[in-house]
Amino acid sequence: MYKKLCIGGAMLCAGMSFSQEIERDSIESLDEVVLIDSKFEMKRENSGKVVTKITAEELERSRGQSIPEVINRVSGIEINGTRSNDGQNLGYYVRGGRNREVVIMVDGVQLNDASSIANDFDLRLLALDQVASIEIIKGASSTLYGSGAATAVINISTKKPVNKRIGLQVQSTLGTNQTQEDQDYDIAQFDNAVGLSGNLSDFDYQVNFSNRYSENMSAVSSPEGEEGFEENPFNKYNLYARVGYQISEKLKFYFYGNFDKFNSSFDDAFMYADADNRLISEQFRTGSHWVASYKNGSFIFSDSYTEIEREVISDFPGKFDSKVYTFDAHNKYVINEVFHTVLGVNGNFSQFNSFSIPFGETEFEQTVGADVANFDIIDPYVNVVYVSDYGLNLNVGTRLNIHSEYGKNLVYNFNPSYSYSLDQGYIKGLASYSTAYITPSLYQLYDSNYGNTELNPEESSTIEAGFEYKRGSFRLSGVYFERNTENFVDFVVVDSDNFIYQYQNIEEEFDAKGVEVELQVDLISGLNLSGNYTFTEADERFALRIPKHKINATLGYSLGSTFTSLSYQFNDDRTDSFYNNETFANDIVVLNSYGILDYFISHQVNENVKVFGGISNITNEKYEEIYRFNTRGRNARIGLAINL
Repeated sequence: MYKKLCIGGAMLCAGMSFSQEIERDSIESLDEVVLIDSKFEMKRENSGKVVTKITAEELERSRGQSIPEVINRVSGIEINGTRSNDGQNLGYYVRGGRNREVVIMVDGVQLNDASSIANDFDLRLLALDQVASIEIIKGASSTLYGSGAATAVINISTKKPVNKRIGLQVQSTLGTNQTQEDQDYDIAQFDNAVGLSGNLSDFDYQVNFSNRYSENMSAVSSPEGEEGFEENPFNKYNLYARVGYQISEKLKFYFYGNFDKFNSSFDDAFMYADADNRLISEQFRTGSHWVASYKNGSFIFSDSYTEIEREVISDFPGKFDSKVYTFDAHNKYVINEVFHTVLGVNGNFSQFNSFSIPFGETEFEQTVGADVANFDIIDPYVNVVYVSDYGLNLNVGTRLNIHSEYGKNLVYNFNPSYSYSLDQGYIKGLASYSTAYITPSLYQLYDSNYGNTELNPEESSTIEAGFEYKRGSFRLSGVYFERNTENFVDFVVVDSDNFIYQYQNIEEEFDAKGVEVELQVDLISGLNLSGNYTFTEADERFALRIPKHKINATLGYSLGSTFTSLSYQFNDDRTDSFYNNETFANDIVVLNSYGILDYFISHQVNENVKVFGGISNITNEKYEEIYRFNTRGRNARIGLAINL
């Protein structure tokens, strides 16, 4: 049934050999603009943060990968599970934090799943081919982005309609999906996407459909000496549609809707046994974006309504559904090009239901109802950015979190920086002190088995100090951070004799500190080196699966219409925990360090056609991201992209 990947590889090489070479257009070097740290488009040198921006060009060079894989290359971030089976649950570990401390936004609107344990949004639902760029800011950012923005904010911007009447984009990728022991190179991963968009005078439209399917890998590794466990396939669909209209030069809007679904097979993680379990997750999301511009300012309104349904098919079946409405309305105004002000209000209205099958029964019964499991959050906020003409910049703000269960809480941000202009660049020093507020999720509060309505919100503060130096194509930055968390919510044993667990606040404070260094430089014409190093020191009680040292490096070379690169990632030793079925206790185990080397190549055949391919884990390194779970060995992929 399968075709060997070498056939496709030969076609790729042939296309590169015989196609006409296309010279790259000369691109004028422009000042990089960042948005996420102030909600204003500002030159990078005036920003008081080291913002990471994953550009459209970088995303082009990540074809065939997933969004978590791309983000996992950013300094300070470890997304656990990206190199495992496609259906593996993802852990967002940023600066020693957890999923609930990371805010994920799409086009400026916060997304979350009110039925999930951590209230976090599942990045497995999104498709990379629909993404135009990704902007990431680390540190406490609750002032601008509300509850949960304690360690990072990740804003994913989707692609806009093309500037012509009809545009067609088609992309297809074929690849292997195999462990270190299974190196037969059968095609077992398929990524396909098609998009239609255009612009008709003041009206624009866009429709995208994508699918990802993978098989040939078991989630849990089989014990040594036993036959391999059955494979756990993963299947995902994404449909996105958007229509927009420019009423006048000063008023424009668009409406959108999307449907995302994945079906994932998984094994028994408790007994580390082969199992025919499945997780089915569906998301329907719709919303709008309005911009009204006036002299020196603009008013922006964005909203999103999301329904998510999840079903777990296993020995402990369950159903969960949630409804979330989120909006953000803010006014941006510039005073004399010196003061940039934002005055806004953010709202979040969440509810969820859960169902399970009681022991000895066959039908689902409701265990948690939305009439109880719901809360509302209304947050007014203000932020001011001062940009002087002598290098001093200041970003300050505050937000009043008004929670239907927890009342009022104030968070704030103070972020000064100083930039000194150089010939073709600048050197910048920065510092910040920010606070964050993380309310417990509806699951942690109301789940019938583990919920605890007596939970208090987590509170955290982050101190940062760093620098950024840029001259020509050379950029070097370094940041030291220190984060303190109070009322940390954890899953703990409350009755060991009867195996009773519950979510509770930990009385002791939790600290994390570290250093992030980023480097980017053009070595010679066409040859670029980029990389980062992260040192994270977190409390050992909560530092599971977080490497103390992590390195990412990419060496890229462009020659005419061909681009090729080598990427390397090193993860230091990490600890993990597992339930010991013999001692009936959680044991700690050390996961050994590992290094992964990847190769990528792309070639622009003509104005409309591009071919690409890659090999991941070239050395077939054997390692673990999660104790007793499989990871990908050496794999290859080839693809074709057409733009008409």
